Amino acid sequence: MPPSDRPRLLAEEQPGDNAPALSVSELSGALKRTVEDAFGFVRVRGEISGFKRHSSGHCYLSLKDERACIDGVIWKGQASAMRFRPEDGIEVIATGKLTTFPGRSKYQIVIDRMELAGQGALMALLDQRRRQLAAEGLFDEDRKRPLPFMPRVIGVVTSPTGAVIRDILHRLADRCPSHVILWPVAVQGDAAALQVARAVRGFGALAPDGPIPRPDLLIVGRGGGSIEDLWAFNEEEVVRAIAESPIPVISAVGHETDTTLADFAADRRAPTPTAAAEMAVPVRADLAHHVRELGGRAERLALRYRERAAERFDAVADRLPTLDGLFAGQQQRLDDLADRLPRALGQRLAHARSDLAHAAGALRPALLDRKYERAAERLASVRLSDRPIRVKIDQNRTALDQLWRLAEQLHPDRPLQRGYVRVERRDGGVLSNAQAARDAGRLTLHFADGAVDARVDGDDLRAPTRAPARAKAGPDEATRQQKLF
Repeated sequence: MPPSDRPRLLAEEQPGDNAPALSVSELSGALKRTVEDAFGFVRVRGEISGFKRHSSGHCYLSLKDERACIDGVIWKGQASAMRFRPEDGIEVIATGKLTTFPGRSKYQIVIDRMELAGQGALMALLDQRRRQLAAEGLFDEDRKRPLPFMPRVIGVVTSPTGAVIRDILHRLADRCPSHVILWPVAVQGDAAALQVARAVRGFGALAPDGPIPRPDLLIVGRGGGSIEDLWAFNEEEVVRAIAESPIPVISAVGHETDTTLADFAADRRAPTPTAAAEMAVPVRADLAHHVRELGGRAERLALRYRERAAERFDAVADRLPTLDGLFAGQQQRLDDLADRLPRALGQRLAHARSDLAHAAGALRPALLDRKYERAAERLASVRLSDRPIRVKIDQNRTALDQLWRLAEQLHPDRPLQRGYVRVERRDGGVLSNAQAARDAGRLTLHFADGAVDARVDGDDLRAPTRAPARAKAGPDEATRQQKLF
């Protein structure tokens, strides 16, 4: 080995050395320029893996095939312009440039545009999204709501310049004219999904009694087209907006053979926008004809009921007796009594005269005088005594005296004669403890011979020493005290 190639302790530049030592940054910069110059524009086909959207708006992912993988980054501006939402497992074609990341000694692709790799990848993404949303229950049949029979206001979310709105208005005018509110949106392009979702949520946020009437039914629609043209109605934000709408929604996207995820989330799917208008309202002429039929049926039923009632009345009336036959017996009895009445009155008068003549002989003055004398004798023999009344009065007087003595003993001023004092507030009310007296401040002391006003100084007062407590009254004494009344 030549002496110049042998390892040395210190690095020294030798004469003629054409490989000067580079710093790590210089080497990384040289690699970065070389890679960017050689791969300034590349298109890579691969499957997305490890997709992650950062809070800054940038997206990070890896593209892989069966033998290799490459890291990729999508800056915030390009990420917002993508036509679909990247998800793991989707095969795409990414367009951009290769660069290096010196901080980690790796290379990556900066993606400017990303497209699905053919119709199969698009259908795979659609199927994957459908299964994901179905697992969340957004397509369940029990979530579907019935459409209102005759909505007063219908909200339409579609393009204001397309044929869809004209078809809907024409069909509504033919069937049943209704008040229509159009929320104009783009139905194709990058901003279509966001506008449609905002329109559906905007209709649902309207106040029922606000200046703009809240629709009773929504129609979300557009004309036919390819799957790429209809892709806005497969976006997750549109599907969730329709599923969360408080207003029933009819999805009328594309032609009869076109199916989008919005059709699964809506309460009813219409094959065309014209069919959606037919689902929304009934035919006014049919309703008027039906009302006329119901009116005719009601009139016929009423006439038939009246005829049946008349028949039943006649049948019942035929079984009832006639008026003459009903009162014939009573009329005959009345005539018989009218004939007997004069004879009966004559006989009664004759009997009354005979009874009067018989009783007149017994009504003599001597007999009346005798009855009066006997009654006077019986009255004189009766003597009334007041002794029972006087005994009762004495008993009541004795009981009254006892109660009065008891009332005098229980009078509140009675203890004042023995040296006690009754303490009251100035404004009335008896005080029974020292704390209440301190709180009152101004007192009135009642003695046996009069009253004295007093004032309490709380700081100078001290609770007096209590006298030895008297022995509590026994049960018998308490019972006797309670029986004083």
